[in-house]
Amino acid sequence: MAEFVPVATLDEMPPGSRKMVVLGSREIALFNVAGAFYAIENTCPHQGGPLVEGWLEDTIVTCPWHAWCFDLRDGKMTLGDFATVDAFEVQIEGEVVSIYSTPRA
Repeated sequence: MAEFVPVATLDEMPPGSRKMVVLGSREIALFNVAGAFYAIENTCPHQGGPLVEGWLEDTIVTCPWHAWCFDLRDGKMTLGDFATVDAFEVQIEGEVVSIYSTPRA
């Protein structure tokens, strides 16, 4: 059953921070970009690079291994339509940051 799963607190995730969390059997990269939260699959589809360790510019994360770039808002690759990563809804309730257990359609 799909549901929001608590993964962090606001204290752990100040603006500019990132964190890899495990949601079921998946690694998810959680980002706080100027107070807006985004969650995407942590594994780059190219060769498995950890996106949570990538370079971040606004809402674009660049894989640290081979520089593939993905938009945190929807998981789409910025250089073409041939790759995406799953994007997840993030919910803030009080001090708790939660991620929806299934990716957006």
